[in-house]
Amino acid sequence: MMLDPQRPPTSEPLSITRLRPDLDREPYARPLDFRLIRRLLTFMRPFAAKRNWLLVSVVVRAIQLPCVAWVIGAVINGPIAHRAPLADILAGAAGFFILALATQVNFHFRQRLALELGESVVHDLQQQIFTHIQRMPMSYFNRTKIGRIISRVTSDCEAMRIGVQDVLFVTIVGLGQMIVSALFMLYFDVAMFSVVCLMTPVIWGLNRYFRKRLSRAYRDIQESFSRVTATLAESVNGIRVTKGFVREALNGVLFGDLVRDHARYNMKAARRAGVFLPLLESSSQLFIAALLLVGGYRVMQSQMAPGDLIQFFFLANIFFSPIQHLGQQYNQALTAMAGAERVFALLDSPPDWQDAADAVALPPLRGQVEFQQVSFGYSADVPVLHEIDFTVQPGQTIALVGHTGSGKTSIINLIARFYLPTAGSVLVDGYETREITGDSLHHQLGIVLQHNFLFTGTVLENIRVGRPSASDAEVLDAARRLDCYELFADLPQGFQTPVGERGSRLSLGQRQLVCFARALLADPRILILDEATSSVDTLTELRIQQALSTLLQGRTSFVVAHRLSTIRHADLVLVLDHGQIVERGQHAELLAAGGVYAQLCRRFQQHAVEV
Repeated sequence: MMLDPQRPPTSEPLSITRLRPDLDREPYARPLDFRLIRRLLTFMRPFAAKRNWLLVSVVVRAIQLPCVAWVIGAVINGPIAHRAPLADILAGAAGFFILALATQVNFHFRQRLALELGESVVHDLQQQIFTHIQRMPMSYFNRTKIGRIISRVTSDCEAMRIGVQDVLFVTIVGLGQMIVSALFMLYFDVAMFSVVCLMTPVIWGLNRYFRKRLSRAYRDIQESFSRVTATLAESVNGIRVTKGFVREALNGVLFGDLVRDHARYNMKAARRAGVFLPLLESSSQLFIAALLLVGGYRVMQSQMAPGDLIQFFFLANIFFSPIQHLGQQYNQALTAMAGAERVFALLDSPPDWQDAADAVALPPLRGQVEFQQVSFGYSADVPVLHEIDFTVQPGQTIALVGHTGSGKTSIINLIARFYLPTAGSVLVDGYETREITGDSLHHQLGIVLQHNFLFTGTVLENIRVGRPSASDAEVLDAARRLDCYELFADLPQGFQTPVGERGSRLSLGQRQLVCFARALLADPRILILDEATSSVDTLTELRIQQALSTLLQGRTSFVVAHRLSTIRHADLVLVLDHGQIVERGQHAELLAAGGVYAQLCRRFQQHAVEV
């Protein structure tokens, strides 16, 4: 984490949380919303048979647990208390064993069905989210943090998984066993059951009070740990800057402050748990003492048999055991509500624009591109392009030149239909881009950017991205035509060399050559090169100039570059400044005119000499 070098040191350790407040913190929990619950339940419909069997298992288990307690008390209160023959006691023990075994078998299937149902629902949710995200236009990704998108598919879906497989069915089991136990206790002794009723709100309130605070404490721990890990990752990624500005000591102080902050949250949660658990245990012991007093008095007054008191204790234990779990399930339900709200908000958000209902698929293109009075802005109040107008004939190479921010990349984005113009029309072979399908255009479009993305895999697999159906021989042939076959063949494992995460095992020039080969393999009708040779050294650039001529031949090409070698042979040079075309013509014409383009060329040449 780098700070302002001009900031004076202070005696108080600087807190990263104060320097970089988390203004985008998302809510950890939401109130129960039955609209969201109903919608979540609809994802179970494709798995109705599994859901129904799970409900049967849940109901059976809710009845089985009180019955197990009742059978234990019945054996003690019956054969054992009446000194019945050993055969009767053995029969009672066998009955208990069979019921307990059936309870565990049912528990196995309940857990298995719940896990399978939760996995199935989350699988469909994640697939639906991914499909929806893939349909979103580039504008969505420009304004949405990548971490937010990932969290929808990971943590939010995980919270919903817990809501499906645990909260719903565990809550049904807990409430069911409390109801059945209450009916048994009410049947045995109304007076004793009234004591249970008096204690229930006390334990429930105690559990709810501390659970809310423990939940908040654990949330603070998670957020604090996230800050620790994020800062650690940031420091590792920025280690060169850290060392370059000699900030190791200060960064160590800042990181230590975060670690101490994390420890403080851990201690806070531990102190609350240290109060809650003994207090809950003391309340349970107080409840047992109350039952002993009332029950003992009733036994002494011959109003209740000793065996009935024992049986009542077993049932009371089954009645109270779910209370703590239900409090925990309630907290998890609130977390699941927050996750469901965010996921469904994403699924309900329509793309800013998408293919029109009557959009047509493009036929094989010739490559004519026309801009008719096109204006565009990434936001409505900040225009980027102003009434851009030009026509490109099939097979021509167009160079886009201008200062940073002049609008070159915006024109490329409109040609690729990553965005739609706010005014005017962009036409490809006479088809307005608003009226065509995006896939039919992109299948005939090739793009090589300054910072191209390489997927995890081999060099061969990354070149094949340009045409997934291509054979190995066609991939190798594309590399030969680009005159980079030997460069890849000389790698440690040749074309089977893993590129690493984002191509980290390859040099910048090698990554760009992979992207050139990818574009050549795709054989597009319209080719876009956006600063495509900026990461290639001069010697490598000279080597691929002839290959680039082959790549550009016969294709409509748009080249954004700062090097004269990729501009001087263009059929048309468009010079942009502040979103407007200020000059147009061929290289020699514009150079002779002595205008903006000539000034840019002099700067290019001066920079090349300095390099």
